[in-house]
Amino acid sequence: MLKLEQIQKNTAHSGIEPGQVVRIVTTELIGDNALTVYYKIPDGKLLEWMLFRTDEVNLSFAEAGHPWAFDASGEAFKLTAEALRIDLAYLFDPMMVVHTSNVEPLPHQITAVYESMLPRQPLRYVLADGLGAGKTIMAGLLIHELLMRADVRHVLIVAPGSLVERWEDEMFEKFGLFFIVFFREQVEASRSGNPFDDIDLMAARVDQLSRNEDLQKKLRFSHCYWVVVDEAHKLSASYYGNKINKTQCFQLGELLGSIPRHFLLIMATPHNGKEEARAYNELITAWSAIETAAGEASVIGAQTQLDI
Repeated sequence: MLKLEQIQKNTAHSGIEPGQVVRIVTTELIGDNALTVYYKIPDGKLLEWMLFRTDEVNLSFAEAGHPWAFDASGEAFKLTAEALRIDLAYLFDPMMVVHTSNVEPLPHQITAVYESMLPRQPLRYVLADGLGAGKTIMAGLLIHELLMRADVRHVLIVAPGSLVERWEDEMFEKFGLFFIVFFREQVEASRSGNPFDDIDLMAARVDQLSRNEDLQKKLRFSHCYWVVVDEAHKLSASYYGNKINKTQCFQLGELLGSIPRHFLLIMATPHNGKEEARAYNELITAWSAIETAAGEASVIGAQTQLDI
């Protein structure tokens, strides 16, 4: 609070212009209860205003300081700088997820993810490897890398019912990714009516999707950037002569392959020269630019069909 008599030439005050500090050019006292002030605002404009005793409660000397003072919270600045560093770390560390996840990937897993799969944009890939080779870890590394690089936002994992919860647990425990398992109730709870659009990270059961045409319609009109199918050899069909008998799972595979920008199929080696593998070849041929990894996740070749 200032008295009108304390407002003098060449002093800085606040409370005259809302939210601004003004510099007094000159003053003119009018009686005992009023004062006309001539002042400049920060942009240099000269203004005039009459103050009364009732205005004294809002007047004060402006505190000395600079427009850009280093008086903010140091902890908040450090936290913001660290968040920005992490956000841009992939530009300097091409294996950022390896160093920030709760996994110690083996050499063949790093080769498969960072040399074979990650450079391919868009990615349409069959990852075929033996049991225990860590295909889930490879998929998790790839998912996390693309999320950190803002290349994808929506990810849908489709797996057999017995494996969906395992995917949910491993993605969270190893990579800190919170996938939500799909349930029918989510359709009714969804604001848009399409939970595949509303939920960014989702895991769904292959049987549930393959048997429900309404869910398939919602999938068809969703904006999934990436679909991962585990145990993909279950998307099978059979031949009778030259006629192919498509199962519901096979038809779901065709649908899933037509939606996303990135499409990853995960399986053990799906055949041993069996006739049914011809149908699988038909499914693979329908998807463009598919490549195959096998053995220790080494690339067999750039081809559109699996070698039988």
